Amino acid sequence: MVLLASHLTIAGNDLSDRCAKIELTAEVEEKDVTTYASAGWKEVLGGLASGTLSVRFKQDYAASEVDATMWALFLTRSPQTFSVRADQAAVGASNPSYSGQALIKQWKPLAGSVGDVAEVDVSWPTSGAITRATS
Repeated sequence: MVLLASHLTIAGNDLSDRCAKIELTAEVEEKDVTTYASAGWKEVLGGLASGTLSVRFKQDYAASEVDATMWALFLTRSPQTFSVRADQAAVGASNPSYSGQALIKQWKPLAGSVGDVAEVDVSWPTSGAITRATS
């Protein structure tokens, strides 16, 4: 599969047309439960789950575009709903949607060197469960 038309919404704002990269990571803490009965082998159980939503935006300072939208969400200091999927087509078994909440804990209004495309790379922790839907 080649990602050609991935989908991203944050707080109900479709930002797909300003994204160059979307990455959603989910992981579980590793808790060591090794005992002397483990026969020299490490044993682990899963602890708390967490996630990270990472996005590369093509910056745009026009009204109602990326910077204005993300600045307003950053100022709320509250987790915001998000939804991502591999393709902008309808949600289905071959195009699941992953959603949850992420804390917009940082925003980079300006980043880059002379001659660079104005892009913004951000990573935000998820808050609560990430859900996967196929319908």
